Amino acid sequence: MNNTIRLSAIWKSVIFAALKKKEYSKVNNCSSSVSEFILLGFPYTWEIQILLFSIFCGTYILTLTGNLCIICAVRWDHRLQTPMYILLANFSFLEICFITSTVPKMLANLLSETRTICFYGCFLQFYFFFSEGTAETFFLSAMAFDRFLAICRPLHYPTVMTAQRCIRIGAGCWVCGFLYFLLPIYLISQLPFCCSNKIDHFLCDPGPLMKLSCVPAPATEIICAIYNSVLIFSTLFFITSSYTLVIRAVLRVPSAEGRHKAFSTCGSHLAVVSLFYGSIMVVYVSPTAGNPAGIQKYVTLFYSVLTPLFNPLIYSLRNKEMKAALRKIFRIVRFRQRHERNI
Repeated sequence: MNNTIRLSAIWKSVIFAALKKKEYSKVNNCSSSVSEFILLGFPYTWEIQILLFSIFCGTYILTLTGNLCIICAVRWDHRLQTPMYILLANFSFLEICFITSTVPKMLANLLSETRTICFYGCFLQFYFFFSEGTAETFFLSAMAFDRFLAICRPLHYPTVMTAQRCIRIGAGCWVCGFLYFLLPIYLISQLPFCCSNKIDHFLCDPGPLMKLSCVPAPATEIICAIYNSVLIFSTLFFITSSYTLVIRAVLRVPSAEGRHKAFSTCGSHLAVVSLFYGSIMVVYVSPTAGNPAGIQKYVTLFYSVLTPLFNPLIYSLRNKEMKAALRKIFRIVRFRQRHERNI
């Protein structure tokens, strides 16, 4: 009887070991076979996909045009070559890079049947998308600091925020943005991915990617959540603190015209901050906890496609100096066109 029980226990252990070995073999085979991912994007009918292609393509062109207009206005109008507008021109160029990292591939997938992206292309898109988004938070913080100095420390502003210091701040935003997320991206790229390579998204995003992993990765999820939370809440706290001090200083200004000008400039910045931070906090503070894929997809669509479109509209419509510079550029362009026609 005892021998029978022992034999049964031995067979159970052998079978369990074989099954475990088979499971790990399957994981290894699947992870080595995943050389590309499928971005499901927006799985609608062909007619709706054509409509979405037209809308997103038009949005992309308008975003490029609007942000390029701001860059040209700052470059050609010497009155705008101040720290605030230099940072704004950098921010506009960043918005062009940010939307270009995702929208061209999304447009191609809307007209394609395969919708594939190679493994390295997926993580390259992941890297640039997150790095540029991180740099955007740093630029928003730098712009808030610039407004704080200009309004709360007007006498010290010319000596503190010099052109060289502004350039160094801008360069620091770019460098820090492209270095911050290297560790989370590396950790996610090392996960073993199962045979299912379908990402329910229009871009390579950490939440859907980690869901494709063959094994749970709680440590990677926690690290990503910590990185996201530290970045979002620290920069948001810095921005809100800066603008709180700015608003307090503006309320003490005796001139109604001065208050209006200050509120107009700061109102533009706060509108951009609200749009950007309001959407990324929904998705990235805890990327895999309780957010349905559909909500993540559409919130990401809002801040990655629509926010870069709103930014030039907000900054140009609420800023008299920028509107005057843009009108000057359009007059020059029209004059050159008429001159060329006469020739």
